[in-house]
Amino acid sequence: MTTPEPIETEESYKRYAKKINGVMMGKLLVIAVLMFGFGYGLVPLYKKICELTGSNVLSTQESSAASAVRNTQIDTSRYVTVEFDANAQGPWRFRPTVNSVRVHPGEMANVVYEVVNKESRAINAQAIPSYAPQEAAGYFKKLECFCFKQQTLGPNEARQMPVAFYVDPDLPKNVTTITLSYTFFEVGLPGKTASN
Repeated sequence: MTTPEPIETEESYKRYAKKINGVMMGKLLVIAVLMFGFGYGLVPLYKKICELTGSNVLSTQESSAASAVRNTQIDTSRYVTVEFDANAQGPWRFRPTVNSVRVHPGEMANVVYEVVNKESRAINAQAIPSYAPQEAAGYFKKLECFCFKQQTLGPNEARQMPVAFYVDPDLPKNVTTITLSYTFFEVGLPGKTASN
């Protein structure tokens, strides 16, 4: 190790400062290059560590393919046609927005029923479902349905009401069509609202 030369003149001080600054700049450049190299090599290093430990081994391309994994509870070998029907017993128009849908058993589906109160008074109503063939009732699974509770329709109100469902994959193979029919009828006394 050498001892720095004594600084006696301003000229020798400038030479010494220039030398020290040059050494510091060289060290900083080496550190910057090493940091860049470390950052560049971090991704392959991370993948290699993950492969060795067995965790998080999916690359971005593999993870996008993995996100498209299909639901194994869906029976893609067959279709069931679900037909929709509506019966109105009261002063309203009540109908499904589609007549039928084709679904694989186990596949989620959504349909919408529309109802319009033609009266200038509020009406309480309830929908009751029925199924054909009758044996299909136990295999038709509703997750959301306006039939779960009474509906209060305001004067001249129009409303869209969803039904979210799936057909159980255990549905017998001979059943290829299910008809879901709702009867929508007034409950309570005519002319009374829920607040009366």
